[in-house]
Amino acid sequence: MSMVWSWEAVGFPVTLSLQIACLSSVIVFILATMAALWMNRVHFPGQIIVETLFMLPLVLPPSVVGLILLTILGRRSWIGQAAEWLTHQPIVFSVTGAVIAAVVVAFPLVYQALKTGFALVNREVLESARSQGANELQVLWFMVLPLAWRSLVTGFVLGFARALGEFGATLMVAGNIPGKTQTLPTAIYFAVDAGNMQLAWSMTIITILISFILLLATSKIRGSD
Repeated sequence: MSMVWSWEAVGFPVTLSLQIACLSSVIVFILATMAALWMNRVHFPGQIIVETLFMLPLVLPPSVVGLILLTILGRRSWIGQAAEWLTHQPIVFSVTGAVIAAVVVAFPLVYQALKTGFALVNREVLESARSQGANELQVLWFMVLPLAWRSLVTGFVLGFARALGEFGATLMVAGNIPGKTQTLPTAIYFAVDAGNMQLAWSMTIITILISFILLLATSKIRGSD
């Protein structure tokens, strides 16, 4: 039992997964907010293609997303080589790679939630504010964001949950290095593969509890007045 609940076996994957989920959800929230505001305001030829690209990670198998990221960020790519030259460590098989993978797979969910929320904001209210002399930044800060706050919070929670549960792309890009890049989903998979069901179920219960709390919070936000 002490082996099951040791820091290396359980505590590290839990802590690392929460850290990756927190960081990636903040990054994806910022990116998705900018993208959703842009797509709601600007209309241009090929817009549907851009939006399809935004949503593509949602339908692609995570292993395919991971392979694409591995090709783009690997040590043979110019991005990977430039990053390694600057930071003296590769992007792949690192926590940075896990964060990037989580951002990519979580982006479609967050983007869709925010885009829907922004689209539901009453345009007449915004035009009224502009007619009273408010500039675009003031309209955004004092009108759009407060009116769409439920969608903002829901999008953030969904992004956090998706990042927390990410497995396929993370395994491809960051690997499963105990004490370095091992997250909850990968730790559970390899515990089952090794026949250590007690360890696997311990981490599964933790994952279920965290996910339940997140979903409950999202449901309360959606149902609040």
